[in-house]
Amino acid sequence: MHSLILLVWFTLCAAQDLRQREIANSLTLGGSALALFYMLWSGNTWLGATAEQGGWAFLLALLLTLPGYATARLGAADVKLLIALALASDSRYVLGTVIGAGVASLLWLTLGSRLWPLLGKRPRRMLHQLEPGTSDKQPFAPFLWLGLLCVTASLH
Repeated sequence: MHSLILLVWFTLCAAQDLRQREIANSLTLGGSALALFYMLWSGNTWLGATAEQGGWAFLLALLLTLPGYATARLGAADVKLLIALALASDSRYVLGTVIGAGVASLLWLTLGSRLWPLLGKRPRRMLHQLEPGTSDKQPFAPFLWLGLLCVTASLH
């Protein structure tokens, strides 16, 4: 049940990034605050890892995202999203999500221009922010969402 709630929250974040190319602080910082409060209150992360594991996941999230943010390859919302995920889970989720997002992003970069014409009008309208060749910087949260789906499926 906890995984489902985490996936619903992450889906809302990814959908907002896909539509608006930004994620509201109320979702990212709110998620972080709730995850931190839960961890401090219960001694465990939302997904049941120890608080220490949540702390290590938080440091890993920072290590993986701050260089991308400093070089303008990641947005602040992506950093905050992964920090919230770290506080709610553990290092396996953070690392798996980032690896899955990297693979999904690389696949989209290489295959997107071939797949885009095959999509119907409605999917193209919904995914217009991901249209190949329209922007140097596409929303990354949808790729993180795919990574989280993969890691959640593999760990459950």
